[in-house]
Amino acid sequence: MSKQSLEPAVTVELAAEYGLSADEYQRMLEITGRTPSFTELGIFSVMWSEHCSYKSSKVWLKQLPTTAPHVICGPGENAGVIDIGDGQAAIFKMESHNHPSFIEPYQGAATGVGGILRDVFTMGARPIANMNALRFGSPEHPKTRHLISGVVAGIGGYGNCVGVPTVGGETNFHPSFNGNILVNAMTVGLADADKIFYSAAAGIGNPVVYVGSKTGRDGIHGATMASTEFTEDSEEKRPTVQVGDPFTEKLLIEACLELMATDAIVAIQDMGAAGLTSSSVEMAGKGELGIELTLDDVPQRETGMSPYEIMLSESQERMLIVLKPGREELAKAIFDKWELDFAVIGRVTDTGRLVLKMHGYTYCDLEVAPLVDRAPLYERPWEPTPPQADIDAASVPLPGPATEILHRLIGCPDLASRRWIWEQYDSQVGADTIALSGGDSGVVRVHGTNKALAITTDCTPRYCFADPVRGGAQAVAEAWRNLTAVGAKPLAITDNMNFGNPQKPRIMGQFAGCIQGMVDACTVLEFPVVSGNVSLYNETNGVGILPTPAIGGVGLLSDASLAVNIAFKAAGQAILLIGETKGHIGQSLYLREIHGREEGAPPPVDLAAEKRNGDFVRDLIGKRAVTACHDLSDGGLLVALAEMAMAGKLGAVIDVPAGTDEAGFLFGEDQGRYVVTTSDADAVVAGAKAAGVPVLRLGTTGGDALKLNGGDAISVGGLRTAHEAWLPEYMAGSLE
Repeated sequence: MSKQSLEPAVTVELAAEYGLSADEYQRMLEITGRTPSFTELGIFSVMWSEHCSYKSSKVWLKQLPTTAPHVICGPGENAGVIDIGDGQAAIFKMESHNHPSFIEPYQGAATGVGGILRDVFTMGARPIANMNALRFGSPEHPKTRHLISGVVAGIGGYGNCVGVPTVGGETNFHPSFNGNILVNAMTVGLADADKIFYSAAAGIGNPVVYVGSKTGRDGIHGATMASTEFTEDSEEKRPTVQVGDPFTEKLLIEACLELMATDAIVAIQDMGAAGLTSSSVEMAGKGELGIELTLDDVPQRETGMSPYEIMLSESQERMLIVLKPGREELAKAIFDKWELDFAVIGRVTDTGRLVLKMHGYTYCDLEVAPLVDRAPLYERPWEPTPPQADIDAASVPLPGPATEILHRLIGCPDLASRRWIWEQYDSQVGADTIALSGGDSGVVRVHGTNKALAITTDCTPRYCFADPVRGGAQAVAEAWRNLTAVGAKPLAITDNMNFGNPQKPRIMGQFAGCIQGMVDACTVLEFPVVSGNVSLYNETNGVGILPTPAIGGVGLLSDASLAVNIAFKAAGQAILLIGETKGHIGQSLYLREIHGREEGAPPPVDLAAEKRNGDFVRDLIGKRAVTACHDLSDGGLLVALAEMAMAGKLGAVIDVPAGTDEAGFLFGEDQGRYVVTTSDADAVVAGAKAAGVPVLRLGTTGGDALKLNGGDAISVGGLRTAHEAWLPEYMAGSLE
């Protein structure tokens, strides 16, 4: 067997250090029938980690709807694939790099972008757009400014260099993220629907080749680190954070796409979490075959690397490919041209085993199937979140003029402009970006066509904490609304499930509840889940984050010229509110920022009304019947109107209906609502009534101020100043 004297002896105590419980260690012994080698222990530990095996979440994830006529490939591959017509496919996924980004924000965020790019181009797609969903701690926390600076620079540094536009995202603040920020990265790519590449190994004797960058010691046990809570000592884990090189990634994209244009590839897999281990095990497992690797032949940038280090390294910009026999020289010529490493490091076998050799010794000889099929699966105990009471808006009346409250809200951390962030991202490289950051969705033209893809990321963690079922449904519904609001037909989602320690029943209940809400929303809205990622143990010293099931949505515009944005376009146009307003104030930003209360039930989500209202709005956009559209979310109606006014640099006169509660009407966060502007209000109102859709005439665009009932007013310029000021001043250190 292996040269045991070259490696540490494996014990249950050593296994515990690498994240395996005593029961899991015994399961490993039963599978192997012997004490495994140190390298084999490392392989079990990463393949059975939460990050790779989904052992606490898989039983719940299976409930999500994943199919539809336009879904080509759902969960289980590197990314999801949907048909967008004309023989084309969109390929997309969202993944987390939370723990690495807290430890080393620049490289953690940068390699998060690099990793998600590889997931997409591995399947044959050219990446066309990036998004990100960021959650930071309280602005008052001493680390927050440093973390924002590093993460934003890392996202921009990698995405800008690799030449893929970053077209949108979201950034929120909450004290629950003080010790564990969230960095979720999403990439969308385009491919020919009949040229999708998969990862299942095939062809006994076929060569297994390694391409890209050399292997170093960075990122070893990154997957295991991402499957544990943080403590005061977590910053000592810097060696488990990978180091990225976007210029090499750009070369790798071009080399892989060039090779994909030939007939040489049988299977391809990027080396992400767990590096060469996960890529080789997953390829062999999906193909129900074996793989034998000679690790001496793996390109290495450091001397004296052990088999354990080579297999568990998470060095970036690397891929594993199974080639057709006789195509080695063709492939090598392509990678030589792009100045990337290329090495034949093994072959596909019929043994069903992973065999690793180095220096003439066998360091690993494991059956592949149990590494995947017999990974522990847990049905963790869980308890539901106790419901919170509804809050009557009349009990929290406006403490002053509505425009003064709007001024405070529009400049608060959660609503202030993110311009300081997105101006650091190249959003227009490729010249196909139609809608820039700051709107409801990013919109990117499908190159060479009249079509466009709309892309959004959404979640409201405070809703999910107060009521996980409602919060999960709302996250999906808001993504659906944001795509609809630009005129796109929502097609599918990817998700990034960010939660605390699943071994705590309360946390596991949050996960279960959010999944239930997502299932309901995805089903009613016909919005399947095609890919995703789970990030658990987002806790520090026992304090968990707010549950954050981030949703990345993709929709299709058959005619890119139909896309609308949020900006008021011209004076004299009617402003209409689509959807019912009851004035729900629980968990609203108004309640938190103005009254200092983060409590109450979040707004209900009427999914049938969501679909009816959204379908009606999309039909209006398709008929060019509206000139602007904005969905209502954080901050409610008056915040949405302010955002539309600021985007269009144009004011409006708004009529608050007599007898309404102003706090609830102006700042309530009722769901399923849109504001639209139109030059033919009568036709839109008539259409809404015929469709059974609630509609209310709010007022008229015009002037340089936002006026309520002709009296209370605030200038659009004043709003813009308040909106734009907070983040630059905070990052400059002038806000303490």
